Amino acid sequence: MQIGFIGTGVMGSSMIRNLRKAGFEVNMYNRTRAKAEALEETGARVLDTVKEIAETSDVIMTIVGYPIDVEETYFGADGLLENAKEGTIFIDLTTSSPLLAEKIGESAAKHGMFALDAPVSGGDIGAKNGTLSIMVGGEEEAYEKVQPIFQAIGQNIMLHGPAGSGQHAKMSNQIAVAGTMLSVSEALLYANKTGLDPERARQTIAPGAGGSWTMDNLGPRMLKGDTDPGFFVKHFVKDMRIAQEVAKELNFKTPGLDLALELYEQIESEGLGERGTQVIYEWLLSQQRS
Repeated sequence: MQIGFIGTGVMGSSMIRNLRKAGFEVNMYNRTRAKAEALEETGARVLDTVKEIAETSDVIMTIVGYPIDVEETYFGADGLLENAKEGTIFIDLTTSSPLLAEKIGESAAKHGMFALDAPVSGGDIGAKNGTLSIMVGGEEEAYEKVQPIFQAIGQNIMLHGPAGSGQHAKMSNQIAVAGTMLSVSEALLYANKTGLDPERARQTIAPGAGGSWTMDNLGPRMLKGDTDPGFFVKHFVKDMRIAQEVAKELNFKTPGLDLALELYEQIESEGLGERGTQVIYEWLLSQQRS
């Protein structure tokens, strides 16, 4: 089974490493070729265009930045849908629009292909360790065929329904993350401001009712001032906007999401869009000093 992989950023590069460790043949493409070339030591091969990936792959995995990038990759003149062979299975790992996922699924079916929307959760740590949660939408036949691929990059893998369902599941996830990022950063800020050792406070909170993946994995980064991106602020803002738009279309209120989005939009506007989402702790600290 020949895999084509498009997008060798923070998440994609770790996925490719795990796919190679599992023995899969991987061709890869990235707009910035140097990022893909850095992975050649794994045995993965760099191709020059999306079209080449389409023409040479049985399964094509994509993880790119924004819905507009997904649309261009799949629907462009030299894109995947016009150039892949019949029977190809597409796996879009990007967190993107549920409506776009449905559109890709419909178009793939017309071409005799399959499309799975399969956004992931677990950040750079989960990508490196091969422990990502994968939320899948699409046809069960295709889902079953690519189980070995999913198992190479993740652990908690679930089919939620037809095309678009994976993206809806990820939006639910991102709403939960939005609230958790605020609560964890505020809890650690409180510990800091009341004279506690915030790391000792974090260790006490983590095993109890206030514990979470964010407290365990991003809490230490917050306290060390490590804002290197596992998940970019700019991409989190994109995700929350998609979730907010869907909520508005369905006419239900999301006050927690709305507050988190407002704060992260402010953080992004201050030039921190390329930082990891855990930068919110330092940002909140700076607001107390100003």
